[in-house]
Amino acid sequence: MPGFSPAQSRERTMHIDHRKLGRELDLFDSDPLLGAGLPFWLPGGAAARHAVESHLRELERRNGYQHVYSPALGKRQLFEKSGHWRNFAEDMFPPMPMGGDELVLRPSLCPHHALICKSRGRSYRDLPLRIAELGPMYRAERSGVLGGLSRVRAIQLNDAHIFCAAEQAAAEVADVLRLMRQAHKALGVEPSSFQLSLRGEGKKYGGDEQGWAAAERLLREALDAAGVDYAAVPGEAAFYGPKIDVQVADSAGREWSLATVQIDYHQPEAFDLEYADSSGGRSRPVMVHRSLAGSMERLFAHLIEVHNGAFPLWYSPVQLAVLPVSQEQNGAANDLVRAAVAAGLRAEALHEGSIGARIRSAVERRIPYGGIIGKREAPDGLVALRHRDGRQLPAMPIAAAVEMISAEAQP
Repeated sequence: MPGFSPAQSRERTMHIDHRKLGRELDLFDSDPLLGAGLPFWLPGGAAARHAVESHLRELERRNGYQHVYSPALGKRQLFEKSGHWRNFAEDMFPPMPMGGDELVLRPSLCPHHALICKSRGRSYRDLPLRIAELGPMYRAERSGVLGGLSRVRAIQLNDAHIFCAAEQAAAEVADVLRLMRQAHKALGVEPSSFQLSLRGEGKKYGGDEQGWAAAERLLREALDAAGVDYAAVPGEAAFYGPKIDVQVADSAGREWSLATVQIDYHQPEAFDLEYADSSGGRSRPVMVHRSLAGSMERLFAHLIEVHNGAFPLWYSPVQLAVLPVSQEQNGAANDLVRAAVAAGLRAEALHEGSIGARIRSAVERRIPYGGIIGKREAPDGLVALRHRDGRQLPAMPIAAAVEMISAEAQP
């Protein structure tokens, strides 16, 4: 019986640039008519991304986050109030005149989330208020720094903002670091370093000295409590507050910020955010910005390289390739695909070409499982599974194969 040989399924030992491999595996592409820094996701990449997005949303939901949707545009006045226009305008796209207003593509989601917080009266009983969104934002990145998925102009960010009392901020930052570890373990991400990004000379910042000092102290305490080694880097803070940046290294050894947690005293004041405190007065919340996995673009640039395109089963674009040995087994192969899809798996049958060519194609596409059905398996409703690492399993009933792969395909 033909199968996946260890030689065929052996992982490549050298990392490959995600731009080349992503196109070879039909994950994403670009077109001059769209413009630089504006890649599009092909069905395979979109399937992997959807699986990751769904996992992150569920992880957030189980940890007290409420998900929202907000528009990618806002009036110029919104970004003047938040401080982005004063401190970040050169990285924003120009305003678009519309009906007497000037609309701007947002460079961040935080002003919109501040308005969501402000849209309802809040009590200390509502805090911490954790608002999450996987939303679009736009950066006017210069052409010379754009590259593949690592640096783009249209960004889908795994973002959240926590509005909490000052005395709750330390616990919230600690919990964010815990969630980051959980998310990164499931994705197969190993941080290369942690960076405490602080203010530097010659840059514009909002807020006052007291807020900056308190925010830096809280972040240092959180890193120390987590036992994390980090480097303090002046000049890399956001304009509204210091931040912890979780760095990953690409195949060329360059570090990129992937995940982040930030403390902001500036925007709650700018938007006049308040809540009814336990003494019957009004207090201002602290705003904790956080992203567990950064933008989907930069995340997948890293995942493609670190896994050499062989994603973990749970977010592989295709999890099971069904290969009938001859046309006589096509019906049985299609039955297996239907059963797998009904169980929530991503499966397809490969019919064209010789069985050897189809096996090679599945291996080259890094599909985790191949299900081979020949004249011995088909009459009894069996399938012989082969893993991309070369492991071969005894023939088993279709239902058992689907159940086994489904159980394994959990983050």
